[in-house]
Amino acid sequence: MTTSKMWIAYTTMMRKELVRIFRIWAQTILPPVVTTSLYFIVFGTFIGSQLAPIQGLSYIQFIVPGLIMMSVITSSYMNTVSNFYFAKFMRNIDEMLVSPMPDWLVIAGFISGGVMRGLIVGFFVLLVSLFFTQLAIYNAAVLIAAIIMTSVLFSLGGLINGIYAKGFDGISIVPTFVLTPLTYLGGIFYSISQFPEFWQKVSLFNPILYMVNAFRWGFFGVSDVPVWICFSVLIACMLIFTAVVVILFKRGMGVKN
Repeated sequence: MTTSKMWIAYTTMMRKELVRIFRIWAQTILPPVVTTSLYFIVFGTFIGSQLAPIQGLSYIQFIVPGLIMMSVITSSYMNTVSNFYFAKFMRNIDEMLVSPMPDWLVIAGFISGGVMRGLIVGFFVLLVSLFFTQLAIYNAAVLIAAIIMTSVLFSLGGLINGIYAKGFDGISIVPTFVLTPLTYLGGIFYSISQFPEFWQKVSLFNPILYMVNAFRWGFFGVSDVPVWICFSVLIACMLIFTAVVVILFKRGMGVKN
């Protein structure tokens, strides 16, 4: 398969996914934007106005990067897991597997779709946040790198979930019992410096903590963890997830059987 044909195949998958995201915007874009708006109103405006600043930031400023990242994580993950599972359910994946497309291109197509939805949702949540507080950009490169890498990571995670899912319930188990608790305990609503030393150490085992803090550092230059450690964890997780996805595809797990 020539490079030009691979590019056509990839852009076709992207165009299809972009059309789907905006065609059913009431399911793909609106829910996380509305949910996050409620967080801004309840936690940021009503409760946050009664709380002391954290790391020199008002409470609503402090939680905005985390809430944006939460919407990106959820959207990227759910887009990939649902898209891949329904491709299996409708047998659309068979058409890709019998085509000349290499496995890595099929993987890239699904991952890119999740990243695209995550970034779109993150952008709209960011716009909504500007109605509630003022934001600054301390380092745009870190900001962009953190959100893109996080989208890629959780798109990979969604693909792994989609590969193993045997039914509709299978695509909701991980988001409900793993992703949601880790997200809420990932430093979105608090700084781990407020915790006793033991719980600070426990919090360091949560990978989402590093993603939220890297993104917050890109906005305001403050973080509970050195930013180089945040990106080291991100890169390590991405490499592990990528290796798992490639191995599963080569074995045909959940795809060819």
